[in-house]
Amino acid sequence: MEKIEILAPAGGFDSVIAAVRSGADAVYVGAKRFSARASAKNFDDDELKKAVAYCHIHGVKVYVTVNTIVFDAEFEKLAETIKAIAEADADALIVQNHGVARLARQIAPELPLHASTQMSVHTASGVRALYEMGFKRVVLAREMSREEIKKAAEIPVELEVFVHGALCMSVSGQCYFSAMLGSRSGNRGACAQTCRLPFSINNQKGGHALSLKDNSLIPYLGELQDMGVASAKIEGRMKRPEYVSAAVRACVEQRDFGFITDKTAEQLRGVFARTGFTDGYYTGKTGRGMFGTRTRDDVTAADDKLLSQLSQSYKVELQNVPLTGSFSVKAGERAKLSLSDGVHTVEAFSEQAAEQAQRVPLDPEKAKAQLCKTGGTAYKITGLKLDIAPDVSLPLSTLNSLRRAALEQLDGLRAVVHSYKINDIIIETPAPYHPIKQTVRARAPKTKLGAGFKDLELVFVPLFSDIRELERLQNEGYPIGIEIPRGMFGREKQIQKQLERAKSVGVSHALCHNIGALYQAKSLGFTLHGGFGLNLCNTCDLLWAEEYGIQDTELSLEMRFGQINALGGNIGRGIISYGYLPLMLCRNCPAKSVGLDCKSCKNQSKMTDRKGKRFLLKCDGNCTEALNCVPLYIAPEEISKLSTSFHILRFTVENYVENVEITGITNDFSMLKEKFTRGLYRRGVD
Repeated sequence: MEKIEILAPAGGFDSVIAAVRSGADAVYVGAKRFSARASAKNFDDDELKKAVAYCHIHGVKVYVTVNTIVFDAEFEKLAETIKAIAEADADALIVQNHGVARLARQIAPELPLHASTQMSVHTASGVRALYEMGFKRVVLAREMSREEIKKAAEIPVELEVFVHGALCMSVSGQCYFSAMLGSRSGNRGACAQTCRLPFSINNQKGGHALSLKDNSLIPYLGELQDMGVASAKIEGRMKRPEYVSAAVRACVEQRDFGFITDKTAEQLRGVFARTGFTDGYYTGKTGRGMFGTRTRDDVTAADDKLLSQLSQSYKVELQNVPLTGSFSVKAGERAKLSLSDGVHTVEAFSEQAAEQAQRVPLDPEKAKAQLCKTGGTAYKITGLKLDIAPDVSLPLSTLNSLRRAALEQLDGLRAVVHSYKINDIIIETPAPYHPIKQTVRARAPKTKLGAGFKDLELVFVPLFSDIRELERLQNEGYPIGIEIPRGMFGREKQIQKQLERAKSVGVSHALCHNIGALYQAKSLGFTLHGGFGLNLCNTCDLLWAEEYGIQDTELSLEMRFGQINALGGNIGRGIISYGYLPLMLCRNCPAKSVGLDCKSCKNQSKMTDRKGKRFLLKCDGNCTEALNCVPLYIAPEEISKLSTSFHILRFTVENYVENVEITGITNDFSMLKEKFTRGLYRRGVD
């Protein structure tokens, strides 16, 4: 069994050094553009080449993130970025966006693809779908339990699991809170960390209902390795190099020795924590104990003394590449030094021939000591055979030059591992999409529907509706489909069975918000409709969706009207035109931060921010959606100007859904008396 990889974050080159010298097997870094941690230093093209070369020389891999949603107007720069990553010889590209993956395959087909946690993959079916698409590795959602990870590990693809670092309250890729409140999109790497602000539950004073303790699964590295998990990932590209060093050392100790020393554990707690750590998702013990904030004591624990101790621990270059070789010299011939790392063998020759010694001949022991002075490099000469003729003379400076020349050759050979084939492609402006007509759809939270719903093209009801109700709606002429829950954690078997039941009563349309849902619905022959949770936002995304067999799709909530109208492709597309938009998808309900459970909550809890705005929490028994404080509303005259084939009314909490006449909603929305928002369709995101 291979050892689990220790994968370290690096927001800048100083963190790369800290990670490598502390024992990391791989690091992940961000390009200057298209990184989900835009606030980190990140790496331009030259810096990336330098970082990859340094890591490869030490035998450490480098994975580069391009894990944001990307709009059409950015694709020329995106292509340049992907090309630069391939030219730097990175070991893999980490992507969120299916369009980015599609483009990467065209530019550098040999460059391995890793599916970012931003893809929201949290089921074995999602992992299998990506495996069949050719992804080499899948970065699992942080919220998965031990048993769910085990199930995913049955699929023959590399899995990467976050084992230490910050926990977002929302499933990655499914948070729109920062974007909706201030246009700083988490899906674009510009999250304002809204979740760390105070939020109270049901008007209770104080509280941080969206702030979780940091995750730490380091004690479970042996378990994860036994499951077959390939990589143990440390979060923290925006944290300082001392944190990186402490976290890497803790992981290495746990993996290699089965425990963490008291000193390392103390350093890890001190360098960064939020009132301790949690393993709640992995162990299935979600609830109040997972919540925490960064206190004054947490901040002061990372004092100058601790940081100095940590920085000193990786001050000296790591000599982790053993070399063997030989040195030979005879009078009248050039001296030769040969070195090998077991894969590459290099030879260096002196510029001048050696001379017969007139006074003091070259001493073999001194020659060996001089040639083995590899301090400041990645190398350590562990065996060197000498063939030095008697009475030969050679200056020590020549020995130094031979050593430097040989090591430089090794650096060059070790730095480039792959030499990818890179294709030049032209990013063409897509031909505009011209819909034949615009239709109206709805998403209803219940199966008791008013007569007006019969006039719509499609009405999606919850998958776990009573089968008799689904059959009744079919028989009464309602154009229904089912919506697979956005949060599928641990429910694949139940979802499979319910999909089969729905199919048996004639339901054939499925609304799918993640790749796992698409995979399950596709395997049963449903007509696939993409949901907003897929975050499709560019022409390449839509081309991928069409190739996958999706009939039409809701577009990303983070697109402007102009970006929507510029999209190409032939697949149908639409927007949400009304609804309390889900700003977060949470596996641990915010109401649990004050000790509420489902019985006491009764699915009626609200969350209040510092300005008094109230956000309803809607739970489906598995996950909770935090809904926006005001509904989205897009007027018919605005919709008519869009190059879309449908728009969807997303009902969630409305108590008038059963009786409202849909024509009234779509015309003047006369019942909408409270404030509303136009979302991001006009202002867009950073």
